Amino acid sequence: METRLLPAIANTPDGKEAEAILRACVHCGFCTATCPTYQLLGDELDGPRGRIYLIKQALEGAEVTARTQLHLDRCLTCRSCETTCPSGVRYGRLVDIGRKFVDDRVGRTAVDSARRGALRRGLLSRSLFGSALTLGRWAKPFLPRRLAASIPDARSAGEWPVQRHARQVLIPAGCVQPSLAPNIDAATARVLDRVGISAIAVAGAGCCGALSYHLSEHDEARALARRNIDAWWPYIERGAEAIVVTASGCGVMVREYDHLLAQDPAYAPRAKRVAALARDPVELAAAAWAELAPQVDRAGTSLRVAFHPPCTLQHGMQIHGEVERLLAGAGFTLLPVTDSHLCCGSAGTYSILQPDLANALRSNKLHALEAHRPQVIATANIGCMTHLQSGTGIPIRHWIELLDEATSGGQARGNATAVGSAAAASASVG
Repeated sequence: METRLLPAIANTPDGKEAEAILRACVHCGFCTATCPTYQLLGDELDGPRGRIYLIKQALEGAEVTARTQLHLDRCLTCRSCETTCPSGVRYGRLVDIGRKFVDDRVGRTAVDSARRGALRRGLLSRSLFGSALTLGRWAKPFLPRRLAASIPDARSAGEWPVQRHARQVLIPAGCVQPSLAPNIDAATARVLDRVGISAIAVAGAGCCGALSYHLSEHDEARALARRNIDAWWPYIERGAEAIVVTASGCGVMVREYDHLLAQDPAYAPRAKRVAALARDPVELAAAAWAELAPQVDRAGTSLRVAFHPPCTLQHGMQIHGEVERLLAGAGFTLLPVTDSHLCCGSAGTYSILQPDLANALRSNKLHALEAHRPQVIATANIGCMTHLQSGTGIPIRHWIELLDEATSGGQARGNATAVGSAAAASASVG
């Protein structure tokens, strides 16, 4: 693809990166076949190839309007197109550059700006979000059914193992997950403890920065990344061997800290080290499976599980089939799911900013996940969990919670039975 970028952007880091990405595209259109929004809307401008042309034209000086902005806003940044692309086009990075460029020129309406600002303030503040969630849970019986369905019930975190092993990893708390599902991090710590790895919950860190970055607040995202690096660095210097990020949406962001802070000489070397240490829980569990497998309680209930691989896991981190292999090895019955490559519609704040498209994608995804009557639906990202749960009565769990229960002795039977009973009750009511 030939490019003639504006002089004002051409020699900047973003401009140079955008030009390299644009030149890699050969217009083949394979990406449209796996783009969720193109499948829903059938509009070339709501597919990766069309958006690439919009970004190219914008960077070359063509007029940009609110319509341009809308087509870019509709992108989920699911990166399914990257998995499909035979030319290796890094579309996810290009669309973030394009959004920022267009937003700076078009601006936002007062209502849209206020909504996006409120989302950032509310979701980035753990105390504010936690308080709002507590209030929402209290008021749940009085809320409209659709709104009440989006508020998850409170769940206990369970026990966090004491630090007793020479091998140590960090588990960042993140922003919304500690309030929504505190058991995920604790379950990860328990599983790792069973294979001789102690997990440290790090205070002082927070949001990974993905929320801000995808809302075109790139400077804010970099500030959040720096804060996290500062909080994690003393533990890394003392020998922590990995940063285990239990939400795949955050994991893919942390893996890109080296790119995010590449132009910051004070942080670039540490950012590169942090990105190299970032791991999804499945990578550690798979590596330790020989030690973990003998601890599986084969007498426990064998649940029928449908697994939804988040886009950030399969397209962002390019991890395919590992979670399914572990769950099957732990005795769960893994059910087939059609179109497992497609997004569920969560995509960070997308489900709030683009509710019609997000709900249509959720409906399609749940239809595929529920086709073989699972007792539980498993996934690997808190956003997918809450979005899917708002549309079904079948329990949605993080896969590490299931693995924790399967390797925890007698507790596994009790928890698995409880999940199965809840699923059966939901099915009988529905």
